[in-house]
Formats: sequence, C-alpha cells, structure tokens
Amino acid sequence: MPAFTEKELARIRADFPVLARTVRDGRPLVYLDSGATAQKPWCVLEAEQEYYSTRNAAVHRGAHQLAEEATEAFEAARATVARFIGARPDEVVFTKNGTEAINLVAYAMSNAGAPGAIDGADPEVAARLQLGPGNEIVVTEMEHHANLVPWQELARRTGATLRWIGVTDDGYLEDPATVVGERTKVLAFTQVSNVLGTLNDLAPLVAAARAVGALTLVDACQSVPHLPVDVQALGVDFLAFTGHKVLGPSGIGVLWGRPELLAAMPPFITGGSMIELVHMDRSTYAPPPQRFEAGVPMAAQAVGLATAVEYLTETGMDRVHQHDTELTAYCLEQLAERPWVRVLGPTDPARRVGAVAFTVEGIHPHDVGQVLDDRGIAVRTGHHCAWPLHRRLGVPASTRASFSVYTTRGDIDAFIEALDTVPGVFGLSA
Repeated sequence: MPAFTEKELARIRADFPVLARTVRDGRPLVYLDSGATAQKPWCVLEAEQEYYSTRNAAVHRGAHQLAEEATEAFEAARATVARFIGARPDEVVFTKNGTEAINLVAYAMSNAGAPGAIDGADPEVAARLQLGPGNEIVVTEMEHHANLVPWQELARRTGATLRWIGVTDDGYLEDPATVVGERTKVLAFTQVSNVLGTLNDLAPLVAAARAVGALTLVDACQSVPHLPVDVQALGVDFLAFTGHKVLGPSGIGVLWGRPELLAAMPPFITGGSMIELVHMDRSTYAPPPQRFEAGVPMAAQAVGLATAVEYLTETGMDRVHQHDTELTAYCLEQLAERPWVRVLGPTDPARRVGAVAFTVEGIHPHDVGQVLDDRGIAVRTGHHCAWPLHRRLGVPASTRASFSVYTTRGDIDAFIEALDTVPGVFGLSA
C-alpha cells in the first residue's frame, strides 16, 4: 500500500496554501524545490501569528506576564523539538540556521585553545575540543559548503590538517577507515547528500571516529525532514539541522550536542542573555543551552518550528519516509527511460532520500531549469552549494528535483512532461 491514500494526500496538500497558487501565466505551481526550502502548512503560519498577536515579548527578560508567557512558549518549543530528535531540552541550542549550528561547533573548537577559554572543564573533554598542528579534521567529498567551509577555517586557525573521504562514481562514500586515523580529532559528515540524495550508512563513520576518540558531527538538514532521526541511536556527538527545510520558519536552526561537550565549549557569540555574572574586567557564562543563545532569541520562529515538527509527528515520520521513497523510485523509473538524462547518485531508491539531481546531455542545467520554470515546475539548478562534489562527478552543475510530504506522483508526471520538451526546445534529438 502507498504511504498515503489519495484522500490523505489531498488533505495534506490543502494544509499548504502556497500550493493553490498559479505561476507563469496561470500555470499550476509544481513545487519540486523542497530540498532548498520547504513550504509551510497553515498551522505553522498561524502559530507564529498567534505568538506575535498575543504573547510577543523579550524571552528570558522581564517579570511581567507577557514576558513569562513568551518564555514559557519558547522553552516549550525547545522541549518539543528535543522530543522530535530523541534528545533532552537542555541539549538543544537554537541557532539562526543549520549553517550557524555547524559554525558554532567549529568556532568554539577554535577558541578552546585560548588561555582560560575552557578552565574548569573536565580535562579529557577539554582535550577532545582542542586542536593544533599535527591534528586532522576529516569531512567527506559530498558535503554542502556549510559542512565544509567552517572546517576549512578551523584548520586554518588552528594549524590542523583537513582531509576528506572520497565519493564513488555511483554516489556512495568510500571506506572511512582509509582516511580516519590516530590524528583525527573531528569527523563531520552529512546523513543525506543534498545533491545525490544518498542516505549514508553512519555506523561505519561513527565507529571509525570512536576507535580513535574523534568527535563526530552530522549535518542532518536533508534527513530530519524526511525520516525518523534519533540522536541517541545515531551515536554522534553533534547534530545540526535547519527549520526552513522541515516545514518550519526561516531564521531558526538547531544544534544538538552531548551535554558534557556543550558544558565545556566556550561561547560562540557573546552579549546579553548568555551570561552568569558580568564585571567590568571579566564575565562568566550561563550553562548550555543559554550559553550559546546570546541576545533576544527567535521566539516566534521557535514556536513555528515546534508546530512544524508536531505536524510531521502527527503525520507519522515512518509514513513520510515511505512516501519519499515511493516518489524517488517513481522519479528514477521515469528518468531511466530517457537515455539523454544522466542521474547523479545511487540508482537504488532505498538508498536515496528527498532529491534527484540530473543533467541533460548537451544542455546546461540553468537552461533546463528555465524551460521547466516556464511550465510552472520549480526546481533547483546550479552546484547546490556543493561545488567540490560536482567537480568530482565531472559536471559543472545539475538540475535537482526534490520532494516533501506534499509532493505527489502527479507533480512528477508534470515535471517529466515538461522535461520531455527540453531536447526539442534546443534542437536536440531525444
């Protein structure tokens, strides 16, 4: 049986107001760019509006009723998001987005070697956070720039060496044991490639890191919206994702970290709300997660994000994942019938999540995207913030169709119908 009946899927789509609009001279919108940003259901839009309309105040500041209600709503949202990923509330830090969450960890590690930065921390934990010449940071060749550039900068600031795990021709990671070694202090990797859709097996990555005492960070921006994620089961040390890809608002992300690591890490941004005591010549800092949430936090966005993950929870993440797999399989089947299309990444839909990137022989991806857009099909074109991966695959860019809970087989049919016009538009034989 399909994950959702036609009636259930119609009800889900009715929850997303933008899907009712038309584009390009009255054509129905076919939105296949959820990997870039997902659309928002009514309940998320209403939750933010309700917060601003009835409880808007500076969180964790003020003793009046409105401030108390705002703080309660903000912390309740943290607890909801924590439950969604199998965590405790005090292990969840709200950030601006997934990129900032990863930068928080990388920047904290670059500061960990400064005099006095982690005084009082457990010596074993402190040693894991400190890097220098002779140490190595390992990433993978399929990373989004958000999980590559921060580690490049950490290597530059500390003198550590950056290394990476390669990608095979069919879109899988090579053996991490060939790169991870005694000098490795950090191993950062994506759970799902935003280009290839590859669902990585994290067990060998985590095992390789644990064998040498290295810290692990997983970029879960493309996995959390599509499949159940439990930080305890993954066994990693840090996990980052962003709200706008998980049906939530823009302007909010999540960093989960093991409590002993968060407690030892120096702050990323300093100022109000993250302090314990402040004197003219020195300050002490609040415990996590407040230590990493300087300034007035994004309370309305947190409320919206909590509403989004509640929506997904009620829909059923197992069903969401099954729906995604069904769509991916159908899309791959259709593209396989077109020999002028090259699909990037695994051909097994069970090893893919959320996205199908491809190239059309003899036609630049931007031109493909323009033809699709003229017919109301919204896709992503370019290198998708994964330039090194595209170089590895020998292509300058690609066109990507990506899915969400509201995507239908009819959307894919419309996409394929529009794609079939591409060779003719450019005078090529299909």
